[in-house]
Amino acid sequence: MKIRRFSATAFAAALLIPGLAACNGNGTSDASATPSAGASGSVAPSATASGSAAKQALLDSTNAIREGNFRFAMTGAGSTAEGQVHQPSQSAEMRMTIGDPSSDLMMKLDLIHAKPDSWVKLELGGTAATQIPGVKNLNTGKYQHLDQSRIKGNRALGFDFEKIDPAGSAVLTQGITDVRQSGEGAYEGTVDVSKAAEAGSLDPAVITALGAQAQSVPFTAKVDPQGRLSELVLKIPAAGQSAAQDVKITYSDYGAAAAAQKPSADQVVEAPPELYNLFN
Repeated sequence: MKIRRFSATAFAAALLIPGLAACNGNGTSDASATPSAGASGSVAPSATASGSAAKQALLDSTNAIREGNFRFAMTGAGSTAEGQVHQPSQSAEMRMTIGDPSSDLMMKLDLIHAKPDSWVKLELGGTAATQIPGVKNLNTGKYQHLDQSRIKGNRALGFDFEKIDPAGSAVLTQGITDVRQSGEGAYEGTVDVSKAAEAGSLDPAVITALGAQAQSVPFTAKVDPQGRLSELVLKIPAAGQSAAQDVKITYSDYGAAAAAQKPSADQVVEAPPELYNLFN
């Protein structure tokens, strides 16, 4: 098996890297996360909204995300990511998992950002892990402090507090081409993801492989009683070497997320060159 370097977005690094997702042998995934209602926000849309009104409701549902205080979870291709963003403290944490110990390659990432610093704890497992250069220097069991000059612009290891949504739901909802309200706080329709390469929940390589299918990807969405986005599911069709899959994004605890906790000094080492090589 060829181990590919990591060059996609943070979520793609954990979910949709073709070289890793192929190891899982699992093209679809379902999640059971149920977001909780958070602090007060915008008023929920009418149960009869349809067409342009339904699209506007979904566009408005992402406004609270920009306030930068929420928890999130994402699933797809047999992998998961979850964490919280806390803009008031300029901190965020993301925990990501690809596969499981029985997979050819299993990867776990625990990323902590507390501006101006970042740390990552990496765990690599599976039979293919031995093929990764310097794996012993990567599986330290400690948080590895990241040199900001070496991860600047790196969408796998870095975090942009100007673009705080790891999933990019605002970008995705702007691409909605057809939508109707299917129930109280529930929507379904299609979205053009061909212009959504910046959304962290989709690998640009998958978008390219979809071709014309990228212009009408089915989706479902839910909003909470305050009209804030609580769930978005993209039903990605099979394309190229990628099997059909559901990418599920959930949001919860609006206005009530906690600040990320910095690792203690005795749990920190400086990141080795092998780490930067792996993610460049």
